[in-house]
Formats: sequence, C-alpha cells, structure tokens
Amino acid sequence: MTAHRHRILSRNLTVLMLCSTVLMLCSSVTACERTRVRGVAAEPGQPIPGLQDAETGRFLLGKAVFERLVVQEEGLGPLFNADRCSSCHNIPTTGGSGTLTVTKATRLVADRCDLLEAEGGDNIQQRATPLLEARGVTRETIPADATGRARIEAPPLYGLGLVQAIAEAEILRRDDPDDADGDGISGRVGRDANGHVGRFSRKADVATIEGFIDTALRFEIGLTTPAHPEEERINGRPLPPGVDPMRDPEIDDNGIGRLADYIRFLAPPAREAASAMASDSIRRGGQLFEGLRCHACHSLSLRTGTGSFPSLSGVEARLYSDLLLHDMGPALADVCGTNASPSEWRTSMLWGLRYRGRLMHDGRAADARSAILLHGGEAQVSRDLFSRLSAAEQTDLLRFLASL
Repeated sequence: MTAHRHRILSRNLTVLMLCSTVLMLCSSVTACERTRVRGVAAEPGQPIPGLQDAETGRFLLGKAVFERLVVQEEGLGPLFNADRCSSCHNIPTTGGSGTLTVTKATRLVADRCDLLEAEGGDNIQQRATPLLEARGVTRETIPADATGRARIEAPPLYGLGLVQAIAEAEILRRDDPDDADGDGISGRVGRDANGHVGRFSRKADVATIEGFIDTALRFEIGLTTPAHPEEERINGRPLPPGVDPMRDPEIDDNGIGRLADYIRFLAPPAREAASAMASDSIRRGGQLFEGLRCHACHSLSLRTGTGSFPSLSGVEARLYSDLLLHDMGPALADVCGTNASPSEWRTSMLWGLRYRGRLMHDGRAADARSAILLHGGEAQVSRDLFSRLSAAEQTDLLRFLASL
C-alpha cells in the first residue's frame, strides 16, 4: 500500500470514528437533537415523518376509530352533536377543521364561571337518538339564566402531538398576567379543573390529548368513558328509562388510546411551496408580522421537550401560538371558561391557516383580513397598525398568512 493510500484510509477511518461518536452523543444531547429534527411537517392528514413502523400502525388504527360511525346500539347519545369524530374534523382531510359548530352556554356570576353543570353542562347537544326522540326529546335548550352563548367551530387537530410534547416550562416562561415587561401584552397560562397547565381547547382548559378526547367523546358523541361512566343528563334532568341500551362505559381505555395515537402522530401542515415571485411577498409579509408584534401572542415556535416518542422530542414546533389566554376585547366576549373570562381566548395556532374556511372561534370572519380587524383588547395596537399599512403592505402580510 502506498503512503498516499495509507493516509486516505487512515483519514477515512478517523472520519468514521468521529461520525460514530457524534451519533452516540446525539442520542442523548439536546444540542444534537436540534440539528436532527427540523421542519417536522407533512401534507394535511399525513402522519409525522420519521415514525417507526409500529407508530405508523398505531396511527392508522387510530384513524380507523376516528372515522368510524357510532350508532345508538353502540352507545351513541342519547344526546349528541355528531356520530363520528371525523364529522367535525374533515376539512381539508380527516383531522382538520369542519363546518359543524357546537352550541355553548355559560353563566358568569361575580367573576366566577358557571359551566352550568347542574343544568346539563356548557355543551348544548343539538341531536338525539331515535330512542330518545320517541320520548319527546330532540335536543337540549340553552338555560334561560345563561349570560353567554356562542357557536364554537371545531379546530383542526394537525400537530397536536407536538403541542402535547411542549414542556410546561416552555409555556410558563411566557406567562405575564400583570404585563411585567410593559409591552401591553398580558397573556396568562390557562388551567384545567385540576390546576394543570392547559394547552388545548379555545379556553385553554384541557391539559392533555386524552382529556381532550374524553371531553369530545362525552359531549359530542355521547359516549361514556372510564373516567366519566355516567350518561349526560338532559338539561340536568335524568334520562328516561330504556333510551340507553349500551352498558357503561361505552368506550374503554384501549379505544381512547387508539384515538390518542392518531391525534398524537398527526403531522402539522407543511408551509406552502411558493414560487420565487410569491416568496418575496411572503418574506416581506413575515417581516411585517413581526414588525406589527403579531408574534407577541402568535409566537413563531415553541420547542418540545424530551419524551417517550423520539419523533416528537426536541422539535421546533412552528405553531404560531404561545398557548396562553389573552383578552381579545368586548367584541369577542361571549362564553367564559374554567379559568377564563368571556373575552379571554387561547391564542389560535396559525399553522395550516390556508386550509381553513371561516376564522375566529365562532367562524364570524370570512377571511384573514376580517379576522385581524376583529382583534381587540391586547391586540388592539397591532390591529390599528395593520389598518395603517399601505394596500401593498397589507397584501404582503395577508400573503404571508396564506402561506402558513
């Protein structure tokens, strides 16, 4: 072997040893994870890229449960809003948003939110099974003493596994209820009924994917669960006998686990692959988004922690939300939440915005421009700055939002 070939072989062996060392370090060092996982996204409805085969299988099994029709003999209702999960989450694919709305009603008493549990809860179910209809009940009604009511649109579920994987500390460090930094933004952490940090639902009062699923199954489909094995009452009144043929609980932990797998591994939507000409407008719009301080609430990204699923660990989740509650002003005030006033709403995630139809919690905005102009409260300054932009600048900002 010549000296030259010997040097090449020695150098290659050294490189291989260094690569092996780096790979071993990257399995345990967060700094390496930052380079290992970037841009976790896919086309709408697809699983997170890089899942193990077993995880992909769990995703597909969960999707089948998510799309499955439930009938009254299997526990549907007797009061319900939809007969399958995908009825509310089907635009542009299964797991997205939808056109069905949920009627909510609450009562605010001395700054305390009453979710009307004694009168059937804040979710006013709009449908009944044939067995219940035969007893003269077709739906629930809004209690007369409710002080707030709203038609809530179903949010898309894309990327919620990453949202679940965000460490609590990452959310808590943005908590600023008294506006200590004086920037006019006083976002605060939402909590569930047990005091855990909320990150799901419009009022940030659900802490986990499993909790989100449990609530949806009970109130939207009418299925009892291991955590809540008793049927919902009709505006607080007991169900007539014989209208609930299925033994409780009507779904077990295995079924809930499969639904959780589907939602956990559902990828966030990828950004638009724009042309060179459009990219310039999108870039300028992104600069305006930050210049108007929209990112003070719609944080560009939050980082996930290290958990049980490598595909969800150490990821920069570009969700465009701080997951905090913000006061949006009196024009958007209607129902209250567990720890949220009528005008407080969790910052909506903007990833996948281009796939949505109507915007805001109740769908009152037909497009992004209308949604921006509805912002009040803590967002008033940003809204006013947007109104003063030139037509070309507004177009750039809206083009940026349309690329998400």
